[in-house]
Amino acid sequence: MVVPDSKDKMYYPSDDLQKDAHVPGFNSYLALYRKSLETPEAFWKDVADEFFWKTPPVGPMLQYNFDVTKGNIYVKCMEGAKTNICYNVLDRHVRESNLGQKVAYYWEGNSPEQHMTITYSQLLSQVCRCANVLKRLGVKKGDRVSIYLPMIPELVFTMLACARIGAVHSIVVSSRMKNQFHQILNPLCFLTIVHVHPGEKLINLKQIADEALEKCRKNHSKTQTRTLQSPISCYQTPWDSECDVWWDEAMRDSPDECEPEWLDAEDPLFILYTSGSTGKPKGVLHTVAGYLLYTSLTFKYVFDHHHDDVYWCTADIGWITGHSYITYGPLANGATGVLFEGIPVHPHVGRFWEIIEKYKVTKFYTAPTAIRLLMKYGQEPLYDLSSLRILGTVGEPINPEAWQWYHKVVGQGRCPIVDTFWQTETGGHVLTPLPAATPLKPGSATFPFFGVEPTILNEHGEELEGEAEGYLVFRKPWPGIMRTLYRNHEHFENTYFKKFPGFYVTGDGCRRDKDGYYWITGRIDDMLNVSGHLMSTAEVEAALTEHLAVAEAAVVSRPHKVKGECLYCFVTLKDSREFNHTTVEELKRLVREKIGPVATPDFIQNAPALPKTRSGKIMRRILRKIARNDKDLGDLSTLADPKVVEVLFSHRCEAAA
Repeated sequence: MVVPDSKDKMYYPSDDLQKDAHVPGFNSYLALYRKSLETPEAFWKDVADEFFWKTPPVGPMLQYNFDVTKGNIYVKCMEGAKTNICYNVLDRHVRESNLGQKVAYYWEGNSPEQHMTITYSQLLSQVCRCANVLKRLGVKKGDRVSIYLPMIPELVFTMLACARIGAVHSIVVSSRMKNQFHQILNPLCFLTIVHVHPGEKLINLKQIADEALEKCRKNHSKTQTRTLQSPISCYQTPWDSECDVWWDEAMRDSPDECEPEWLDAEDPLFILYTSGSTGKPKGVLHTVAGYLLYTSLTFKYVFDHHHDDVYWCTADIGWITGHSYITYGPLANGATGVLFEGIPVHPHVGRFWEIIEKYKVTKFYTAPTAIRLLMKYGQEPLYDLSSLRILGTVGEPINPEAWQWYHKVVGQGRCPIVDTFWQTETGGHVLTPLPAATPLKPGSATFPFFGVEPTILNEHGEELEGEAEGYLVFRKPWPGIMRTLYRNHEHFENTYFKKFPGFYVTGDGCRRDKDGYYWITGRIDDMLNVSGHLMSTAEVEAALTEHLAVAEAAVVSRPHKVKGECLYCFVTLKDSREFNHTTVEELKRLVREKIGPVATPDFIQNAPALPKTRSGKIMRRILRKIARNDKDLGDLSTLADPKVVEVLFSHRCEAAA
């Protein structure tokens, strides 16, 4: 890796930003990166020394096996050490660093009239009270607690309360596929709210949760529900006095001190469910010590965090972005953050900019989908955004047009954009610019973070040097990488390590250019990335084929100006069934009900037959071409019936032409 010297348009860090930066130039980045690979023991020990350890480690900082041919896959960080992540993100600041009166969060509700300021002392008090409530309800170390809450302060209180007493939290976002909801729940305790209003829409979370929990109880008699009643809700809702508990009553007399449970470094911290290529939820498990080190360090360096910053990540805490870069990473650094319950365009399209102006936000982290949505309105923000110093993107690759708008209009041409690539499984950023160090190319995730060693492989598992495109894999672990899939280590090994023994396989394609910059090219497996949310083609197809009229379905992605990708569905109906507008609307409604609003297809096309090989395999490559109206189809010699392609082109959705 060398200092980039490219003929491409580059965006360089300003002298002003470099002056006080943690990593003030590309050579500084290279020196730290080399140290992280050549002397990882010393590198990660320096990071660990920032935190409190009840007991020090007895072995190496990192131990691992990435080669399935040599035994079980494992990663261990600071084995033998004992700590508590809640203590390190709260007590350490309040009791040791005198930051009790510093603002931890500015909370903004769905309506601009709803807002709250929470200091570190107040946050610690609320977390301890909640932890005592959980203990009183019988929750103890190792128990699983499912949390189904919107972006309100109680969500942070409960997840940190779990971490404090050693319970394993599992947060469920409201867009979780309802037909699979019960598959991810087997908790001792469940916390939810009655109603939530994203924008102007009313969603009854408790009703959804009750239905899922009822399915759980058939198999798991210990499942309980602890219901958090919304303070602004006045609607009738079912109530079971034997298992439902009113939050206000439970918290009223709860003590505001709670001794933390001292946990082993490799004890589980949380389970976060994502969709696998089979459409079944995968419970990604992260552990205490390594996750603490990695989220803290990535937050500090990627956002070049300083004490007086006001940082805002617009993600939902129910996604890994919210875990790592709203809760644990920022709090580990004693940061002041914005916690936002609403949506970008409610009650008006300037809501994001209004909040930035109100709190003088300095670091802003959002998704390309949100950027493209706001671009669509075609106006410059009519607010004072001069406080901004660094911008960030997350969830999917950002297209150059959106990058340029974000940089010019929101950042006013002076704010670097950290375009971060990572996954639920990685725990934190793995490919990312550093704002004062990395010359930027719009759309590129640039270079690896410290301790991360990427490479690109071809289909045969051969490493590609120089300019290349292929499978993105990683040679070694970093402290924050997932440890397993909950109760399914075999699937963990098969999914991430079997294809190329000795490497962690991301499932993403990647291109490395002549300057060594990495560009994510999209999923290689049968996954779709719609508005930053991963879902499998299999789960959408399964939903479509539940319709009584559908014989077969195939789903591919199609570029979308706002979402990045959208769903284009090919549907083969049973004999004598008519394909019409009613059928299309029924299918869209079915997918929405089974998976969630984010999975609603943009296009559903009549497909009298699908392009298949002689062995019966659907050729999705051809379907993607048809969805894009691209007539350059390449080799069709393996098709069982090439005439199918002509028929499908003739049936293309007119709106997609």
